[in-house]
Amino acid sequence: MPEQQSDLSDEFIAQQRKRLEALLRELLGGEEDTIADERTAQEEHGDEAKEYEEEAQAMAQNEINQSLHDVNDQRVADIQRALRKIDEGTYGLSDESGQPIPKERLEVMPEAILTVAEQSRRETSK
Repeated sequence: MPEQQSDLSDEFIAQQRKRLEALLRELLGGEEDTIADERTAQEEHGDEAKEYEEEAQAMAQNEINQSLHDVNDQRVADIQRALRKIDEGTYGLSDESGQPIPKERLEVMPEAILTVAEQSRRETSK
């Protein structure tokens, strides 16, 4: 992989660091709230008799929560990697090919560590 330079300004990168740190706090804080809400509901209603419909709804909600958790885990990992890339001086360059990631993509998705095509391949292979 050829070593490239990102053409992003220091000001843009500093702004992106702030956005990434805020996103990370938001995602991690949101997950803590979900866990706390589930624990509170269990404590309040744990001994009550459940009907089959309620149990089915709870199972469906757990499945949704797990899917969101999996997506958030990947996003948290990408945010943490993007922050490391800022420290390394490689922010804005693809982890896979070293090619520049368009500034427009980084403005929309500051945690992007792959080009659109590489990201698409990554999601397709899962």
